This record gives sequence, structure tokens and C-alpha cells, in this order.
Amino acid sequence: MYQFIKPIFFRFDPENIHHFVTAALKTANRIWGVASLQRAAFQLEHPLLEKEVFGIRFRNPVGLGAGFDKNASMVSELANLGFGFIEIGTVTPLPQPGNDKPRMFRLPGDEALINRMGFNNQGVDVVRHHLEKLKRNGLVIGGNIGKNKVTPNDEAVNDYIKCFDVLFDVVDYFVVNVSSPNTPGLRELQEKEPLKHILNTLQSQNNKNGISKPILLKIAPDLTDSQLDDIIEIVQETRIAGLVATNTTISRDGLSSAESLKKQTGGLSGKPLTKRSTEVIRYLSARLGSAFPIIGVGGIHSAADAMEKLEAGASLVQIYTGFIYEGPALVKRINKGILKSGKKA
Repeated sequence: MYQFIKPIFFRFDPENIHHFVTAALKTANRIWGVASLQRAAFQLEHPLLEKEVFGIRFRNPVGLGAGFDKNASMVSELANLGFGFIEIGTVTPLPQPGNDKPRMFRLPGDEALINRMGFNNQGVDVVRHHLEKLKRNGLVIGGNIGKNKVTPNDEAVNDYIKCFDVLFDVVDYFVVNVSSPNTPGLRELQEKEPLKHILNTLQSQNNKNGISKPILLKIAPDLTDSQLDDIIEIVQETRIAGLVATNTTISRDGLSSAESLKKQTGGLSGKPLTKRSTEVIRYLSARLGSAFPIIGVGGIHSAADAMEKLEAGASLVQIYTGFIYEGPALVKRINKGILKSGKKA
């Protein structure tokens, strides 16, 4: 069904159609019986899909990556589509509009997207309000946190602490985003000393709350092996709970799309990222040990793509661009593929 509708969607601006579709999904869910029909069509429950990772029980290992629901305004509607967990954000302390439009571009020939959204969101207080009203029903929610564009890097830790404190009671785990290419200077925070400072400060704050929450770090796919080794050292020193590998890439290698698209600035996601994100997962898992939690994300457009990341060492997977190109049935197809493999998730 989605493959018949997709060509119509793809005739419109990506950001505009995103808002149209999400609004339509919210409206449809207000109609009696629609949510139940969606759950029947898209959800798949099985004991072999359940998994405990960093102390949290997931009903299945397929999540929605950050960026789709920045303001946590439609978590319930998305949960009906079969996700085992949903990551909201990236959230910043203050509301910000993000970068100038247009800021999202489709590359259909490469089954990819380029975005330079720039952490557009309504601010952490609004996001908390949305999450407070949710009926969870066992759904795991992650909070992806970042800094405001106007905050200097030497004060960035304060933005991460603010988001952490405000969201602490309403999310199950946190993801520290220092790897988006769309906020000027943000990736400089992936350097060893500033990153250790942010993570150690968050861990210190975490331990003051009595009940701690898992803190994960989201990393770029463009890091060299030497930089990945630094990440491994930082992970071991700060004792964070896990990694999200990977964010979007600034590389344009191997794209078949028109030069006008390839020259657009921003982060590239989708199929061109499949191989590199899996390589990063495999590299990290080999050095940190298979028991160390990694959420694998990047170029998952099929059950085979997801299985490849799980076999490389990921504990869980997330989709975003694949969700746009393949539609909501992708979640169930991945879960069916895991069951068909005969391996526990």
C-alpha cells in the first residue's frame, strides 16, 4: 500500500509532507478503532523479540531514531506502528527554529536524505509537558539531548545538564548528541577533553538522583579508527551505558544523484550509510566486547540490513530514512526477519 502512496508524497517538499503525514496520523488516531487497527496491522509480539539492554526491558529491538518526533508530540501514534522504543529530540534547553529552509532533500536514486535541520524544536519544557501526558503501556522512550546554537562550546555542558534534569523523570534513557553536522562547531565536542567533561558531569549528576538513568553517546560515522579508539577510551573512563552508532555523514562518496543535490550541505542518511555504520559497529563491538550495548542506526531499509547490524554487535537498531522510503511495514518486516532467523533478539 505504502509503495503506491509514496510517489505522491515524494512530489512534495520533504519537510512539508512530513508535517502533513504526521498531522494526518494524529487526526486518524482520534477516530474510534483506528489505533487498534494500526496495532493489529503493524505490531508483532513474541518472547524471542523481547530484550533487556542497559537494565531496560524492550518489547522488540526496533526503534525509531531521533529527529522524526523532535517534540515528543506524537509518541503514542508512532508506537501503534510497532516500534519497541522511540527516541525523541534532539531537544535543546530553549526553543529554536533551526536552519533556514529548504533544509531537507531527497535523493531517491540513492534512497537517501540530506538534512540540515539544525536542532529545530520547541524546547525542553514543552517536550517534558508532552511526555508527562503520555500513557506508556510499556513503551521505552529515549531522550536525545543537545545544545542551543547560540551556546558557546565552553558552556555546552550547562545545556546538556539542563535537558538532563528536566527530562529525567519522563524518559528511560538519554542520548548525548555531539555528532550532528548541522550545528556550527558541535562536532568539536567529540574531541577527547570536551567530551569527557560533558559525560563525566552528566554521570555525576546522574548519580545524585538516587535512581540513575542510562546515558548513551551518539557518534558520527566520519570518525577515523584513531578517533574511535578515543571514544572507546572515553566510554571506559566515564562508564556510560552505551553508544548510538551512527549519526548522519558529511561524506558524499559513491552517490549517483545529481550534483546539485550532492552539493547540498548537511548530514546524509539512508542506504549510502549502510556499510559504514555497520563497520563502525563492528569495530566498536570487537574492542568493547559483545556485551557492551550499541544501538545500530544508519541505512537500515530491510530486515537483512537490521540483521547485519545485530550480527556486527548491535544490541538494538533504529530506523529513520528507511522508514520514509519503505513505510511503516518495515518495522514488522524486521521483527519477522529476526524471528525467522531463529535467534533471540
